[in-house]
Amino acid sequence: MKKIWHNRWLRTLCILILAGVLCYSALLGVVISGEYDRVEGEPKTMIVLGCQVHPWGPSILLQDRLDTAIEYLADHPDVTVIVSGGKGNDEHASEAAVMRDYLVEAGIPDEKILVEDVSHNTYQNMICSSELMQEQGLDPADGVLVVSNGFHLTRAKMLWDRVTGQGEYLSVLAAPSSHAPSRLWMYIREPLALVKSFIVDR
Repeated sequence: MKKIWHNRWLRTLCILILAGVLCYSALLGVVISGEYDRVEGEPKTMIVLGCQVHPWGPSILLQDRLDTAIEYLADHPDVTVIVSGGKGNDEHASEAAVMRDYLVEAGIPDEKILVEDVSHNTYQNMICSSELMQEQGLDPADGVLVVSNGFHLTRAKMLWDRVTGQGEYLSVLAAPSSHAPSRLWMYIREPLALVKSFIVDR
């Protein structure tokens, strides 16, 4: 009898593990399905989402985002850029300030850059950036282009639509993820972050 009970628990455990793996795989598929460029028309506003910064400058993942933005802005110089990201406890300056400096050094006019430096996660990025757009008279219906690493875009699109209700005007630009360890970790983390944002970020 004890052996049968033990096997029953073992079977249950195996089923739960398999269900967890299948759910995680499905979520990873959703994340991967969103990691591509989708630019509709000529968006008037670009939002570059922040990431870790160091005393010597942006992290590699953030450089990827900024370099992708710079490449796009070279052909679309009239776009207004919002750099979005506050200062973490382990950061010497706000992500937005470091991002602005990087863009200015690359030749982007300072007057075309708006700084949103109070947000601390993707949900806050969207709330604070949309509020800044309202303050500056920028209409989401004129098109908004969000720039981030590919793994981040599914969640970014979901949260922008939730915050503004205007997801139909959102375009996305997928930056590469040049730092392999960070890329691996983010693909492990992002499906879980997607679930957390879906449930909690409201």
